[in-house]
Amino acid sequence: MGTALSGQGWQTLLAHQQGAVSRTQLLAHGVSAADIAANLAAKRWQRPIPGIYVTFTGPLPFLTRIWVALLHAGPDAVLSHETAGVLWRLLPARNLRAVHVTVPRHRGTRSRRGIVVHHARDTPVPTGYPPRTAVAITALELCAVAKGRPDDAAAVLGRVAQQYPEALPDVRALALERRNLPGRRDILDLIDDAGGGAHSALERRFLVDVERAHGLPVGERQRAVGGNFQDVHHREYRTTIELDGAAVHQSTAAARRDMSRDNAAAVRGEATLRYGWQDVRRRPCAVAAEVATVLRTRGWTGTPTRCGPNCRI
Repeated sequence: MGTALSGQGWQTLLAHQQGAVSRTQLLAHGVSAADIAANLAAKRWQRPIPGIYVTFTGPLPFLTRIWVALLHAGPDAVLSHETAGVLWRLLPARNLRAVHVTVPRHRGTRSRRGIVVHHARDTPVPTGYPPRTAVAITALELCAVAKGRPDDAAAVLGRVAQQYPEALPDVRALALERRNLPGRRDILDLIDDAGGGAHSALERRFLVDVERAHGLPVGERQRAVGGNFQDVHHREYRTTIELDGAAVHQSTAAARRDMSRDNAAAVRGEATLRYGWQDVRRRPCAVAAEVATVLRTRGWTGTPTRCGPNCRI
């Protein structure tokens, strides 16, 4: 057994697949059924699912779970949906209960505990390592899954705009091709907003619920100033609005950067307004009234509009 498991090729395979290996691969490397059984009996290996083995003991790391799922799904499988979203950093890193893979429709591979198998009409094109669906496809699938939760879809598309801006037109093209895509019109609007600089759910809520809903001037998004970016800037009225998500200011360095940015704006004679998630979500009318007041004192001659019968602007 020792001879069968030796060699650079074997070690490369294990390193490539994070310690996971299929029965077919083992037999191809000269490992017999008796050898496999002996390693399992000695608890040197473990078998998370039939036909797939892991050559160490203990809990399986995320990347090993990924390779277990890929080996189970077969050679044409690619990671997709939430799993690809985490790998592309379109979703926050978290402990996913299941690994999602996509295989051609003609394959009979089934889902099982901890592995969700999706079937596609065409053979998925693998991208990256481990193999996964492309950024644009991944983003669109996540938006479709998030139907009815526009904030989740906006967050995904915002991360595409920030990290892979070249992929955003591809997301839109795919959405236009899929005429039966759930919530297609809303997703197209979200894509356009992300392309216009609304790079988070909070930023899109401000755009839709504060600016558009109340007839306020729509500011310039993601304006670059001295190595920093301003969330919303009104150049004509020398006013900037900063939108702070829940995770902002967890570090002293982040707070220092924001302070320097705001101080520099004050030196340029710009007013800075700052709002968080609770402000924009729970009291958008009050936020709109404040923004309108500041803009009017700085030259805006328009009049804000009420977003509905209960709006107090």
